[in-house]
Amino acid sequence: MDEPTSPSSAETPGPSPAGADDGSPVRIVAWSSGTTRQLQGVDALRASLAEPDTRVWVDIATDDEDIVGEVAQLLELHPLITEDIAERNQRAKVEETDGTIHIVLFWIAYAGEVTELEVDLVLCRRGLLTVHSPGWDPLTLPQLRGDIGNILKRGPDFLLYAITDGIVDGYFPVLDALDDEIDALQDDVIQKPSTWTLERLFALKKELIGLRRAMSPAREIFAQLTNRDLELLNPAHVIYFRDVYDHLIRVTDELDNDRELVAGTLEVYLSTINNNLSTIMKRLTGVTVILAGIGAVAGVFGMSEATTAIANGEGGGFWLITGFIVMGAALTALVLRRIDWI
Repeated sequence: MDEPTSPSSAETPGPSPAGADDGSPVRIVAWSSGTTRQLQGVDALRASLAEPDTRVWVDIATDDEDIVGEVAQLLELHPLITEDIAERNQRAKVEETDGTIHIVLFWIAYAGEVTELEVDLVLCRRGLLTVHSPGWDPLTLPQLRGDIGNILKRGPDFLLYAITDGIVDGYFPVLDALDDEIDALQDDVIQKPSTWTLERLFALKKELIGLRRAMSPAREIFAQLTNRDLELLNPAHVIYFRDVYDHLIRVTDELDNDRELVAGTLEVYLSTINNNLSTIMKRLTGVTVILAGIGAVAGVFGMSEATTAIANGEGGGFWLITGFIVMGAALTALVLRRIDWI
């Protein structure tokens, strides 16, 4: 590797991972002639782009339209791309405008609930632009550990692959966490279904719908990247994007399985509640049969007979009938118990 250029107020040389937190929402990494430089400020980016063999990665962690517009102008991006980035709230997609490739993906995390963050990636002739809201740092991706220059020297399209591969790989831990929660909810449905279980099932169903909206279009993105002849993609790197496409096939399959599991668990919950209600109704019916039998036989006598019986003034027939009622009730309870009605 060539010796790094001497430092200046606008450049920080060296192979250390770019993106030291200087408080700026804009991270700029430039690579040229075997040297990796971390730039600070738009002026340094402008000077670096004046060098014809320099490749840059600009990462903007803010929704400030002025900053995005200024950087987009330096990178000579089409105004429509700049407008799409500024609007945010896009669906996952890929568009080619004047030879520039604009991709929208979503970084997804799970910490008790699913959170989504839109990431715009623009591959142009001079480098790669990534724009996202604060709260996520692409340098946390395993694919970007070490010297970014080692990736940039292979081309901005390879850096695009590394970032998209890291984003897609992040989907698997989210799906694994959702699988664990679905398993726990299935156990709760069988053992102790509750209102909270139902609420969580509906919330999980809603989250999976959101995940499908964010993840599923990404599959079409990489299908286009691997099947279209795009000038900015090195043919030797297409196989890497095809690997990401294969990962997305697994993601969508797992997502569909999770949706079916949640729908099935919801049906089991409703069936369990109905079965419990049926069991309660059977037991109430059994108790009613016993009491109705007692009441039917005891209704032959008037209330005045009870007072006479308590005073030992009633004949033996009363006690015979009373014993018959008690035995009949016990026999009925035994039969209902054997058929699991009480």
